[in-house]
Amino acid sequence: MRTRTDELRANLVQVQERIEKACQAAGRARDEVTLVAITKTFPVSDVRALAGLGIQDVGENREQELKSKAPECPELSWHFVGQLQSKKSRSIARYASVVHSVDRSALVEALSKAAVAEEKTLRCLIQVSLAAYGTADAATGASRGGVAPADVPDLAAQIAVADGLELGGVMAVAPLGADPEKAFAGLREVASRLRSEHAGADWISAGMTGDLEAAIKHGATHVRLGRALLGTRSPLG
Repeated sequence: MRTRTDELRANLVQVQERIEKACQAAGRARDEVTLVAITKTFPVSDVRALAGLGIQDVGENREQELKSKAPECPELSWHFVGQLQSKKSRSIARYASVVHSVDRSALVEALSKAAVAEEKTLRCLIQVSLAAYGTADAATGASRGGVAPADVPDLAAQIAVADGLELGGVMAVAPLGADPEKAFAGLREVASRLRSEHAGADWISAGMTGDLEAAIKHGATHVRLGRALLGTRSPLG
């Protein structure tokens, strides 16, 4: 009988093949791209199974799941990838090593205070809004979050001098209805300008199950995959 670990192993093989082919097509080395497994709604047993298969980076988009799973697998690098309320910064700083969704000054202040209290350095990525490249988002008024590209320099400067924080780079989600090629090309330009002012801010967190190839083509250093690895998620209560 096929076990859950067997399923995850087969999915991981397929994902790694996709990443490898995308890197080859882009003329990049495979080790330039880190796979972050997004395990939201799935049990910690799946996290352990993925760790046993070689996954080292795991992401959550809800604080409740992060704080329940991270202590069970402290050897992993935990990434917080969801929209974050400032009041939950202390919990995020305690359990995560990277926050992908920093999008406002108040959050920088809260995360800085929390990181200092936890006596750690928290790597922060600025979430960039690519809404200008979408059609469905614009029509419905929906938003994937993030700051406008023009506002990235000011937020970056604040993170760069904040105690307990390290400016890591940028993150984005391709908008609904967008051509991911155009969206991620735009993100790459934002990332390039950021690196010209902050040389160490060289991460580009972009690409999910449906668009990882376009993201890697345009410089993604971290791809965030859930469905391709773990299957269809259960609805959250």
